[in-house]
Amino acid sequence: MNRSPAKKPAKLKWSGWTDCGKFRPNNEDSFLGLQFDAREIFRLGKFGEASLEKTDFVFAVSDGMGGARAGEFASRIAVEKITMLLSRAFLHSALGLQPGFSDVLTELFDRIHRALVFVGGSYEETAGMQATLSLCWFMPGWMYFGHIGDSRIYHLPKQKKTVRQLTQDDTHIGWLLRNGQISDYEARTHPRRKALQKALGGGNQFVDPQVGAVACGRGDIFLLCTDGLTEGIYDNQSVELLRASQSSKEMSNPAQRLVETSVKNSGHDNTTALVVEVV
Repeated sequence: MNRSPAKKPAKLKWSGWTDCGKFRPNNEDSFLGLQFDAREIFRLGKFGEASLEKTDFVFAVSDGMGGARAGEFASRIAVEKITMLLSRAFLHSALGLQPGFSDVLTELFDRIHRALVFVGGSYEETAGMQATLSLCWFMPGWMYFGHIGDSRIYHLPKQKKTVRQLTQDDTHIGWLLRNGQISDYEARTHPRRKALQKALGGGNQFVDPQVGAVACGRGDIFLLCTDGLTEGIYDNQSVELLRASQSSKEMSNPAQRLVETSVKNSGHDNTTALVVEVV
């Protein structure tokens, strides 16, 4: 995590969009973009562009679950709690120290989990609420990620024709798919595809998020999304839309195009996408 100066610092270009879908009365998805250094944290708009030279960036999506409006509240808590440790982590990396990104992200997920458990146990209307969380932390040359649940993070490397799913779905159906016991089509249509084995909050006693790191450079694209997006769009179609956004000035918000396409094809669930391109 040593921060070495680059001759021509890369920039990030991002866009985000969410839709409640065709059948849900409210939206239980949340997304967040932050720009921060050791002193300040700024909340980002739905789309924009900024340099990585002096600040880090974090992007996250969360899908809440629970009775009444508890799921909506759960996902909002998950994304709003992300600011806790980030400024301190930036200071350590700027000084060339090694706090360990996995330790920082694991602690962050644990704190969010405990906050959800506390609120869920304090009010009858929020009892048992849970949330997924998929988070990307960008600094020059690297993207660190943390994940729990069935939201996803994809990586589309420069000039590649296929996306790579960086996260694993914390569901039994996801395990069956990873081990080749069912097909992608069967996983998408299985009646228990949304049954989570791991999430933040609820009755989960321990939190064990997936954490990892990916080297990244100009031309790389990252997609964070809730499971509603992948219900209505296949990987090859997402590649087409993401590549089109690189070549067309008219597609200033590729996340919106992805969400609108998915809702048109399916729309059974809340649908959220965050697209981050290194430029």
